Amino acid sequence: MATEEARRHRVELFATILLALAAVGTAWSTYQSTQWRGEQAVANSRASTARIESSDASTRAGQLTQIDIATFTEWVNATVAGNSRLADFYRQRFRAEFVPAFDAWLAAKPLTNPKAPPTPFALPQYQLADAADAKRLSAQADLQSSRANRANQRADKYMLAVVLFAASLFFAGMSTKLHSPRQQEVLLVIGGVTFVATAVFVATFPIMFVT
Repeated sequence: MATEEARRHRVELFATILLALAAVGTAWSTYQSTQWRGEQAVANSRASTARIESSDASTRAGQLTQIDIATFTEWVNATVAGNSRLADFYRQRFRAEFVPAFDAWLAAKPLTNPKAPPTPFALPQYQLADAADAKRLSAQADLQSSRANRANQRADKYMLAVVLFAASLFFAGMSTKLHSPRQQEVLLVIGGVTFVATAVFVATFPIMFVT
């Protein structure tokens, strides 16, 4: 009888310890899951902003290219027609970003050199700042999307840990409700193994702190 009573006391002691540890583990995992969800939301917001800005920059780059094409076409028409005054008029109105490509194209003597580039737009000197911005912002959006996905995966893992810690709490709590010491010990062992395995699992996770 004394031995059975001692077993019950041990079960209650270990169950109390396990309940306390599992409660802490549950609270910690819940906190971390919330933190990573916040990180996911921030990254998604930044990705959306970058994509919008990239789209705007790409649209501006397209519009500026159309302007360059239009003025260059008019210059070609005036040059072919022998109207140098009109050709100079359009040339003076070339945008600054277009001038380096035009000068490089003109230096290749396109009117007499069959190997010259067909237009200035085929040359590497034709660079638009807005096009570069669009590319940079698109890469930034992809980076933030990847960051959001990682944060989501980590939040999911912590939420799984919450469930497992809750299972450990359940087994620890139930172990004190049974009358058979043997059944109590079995449930307590199951709860303890679940807790230890989950704690080891959680120890491999990255930690997010409020900054």
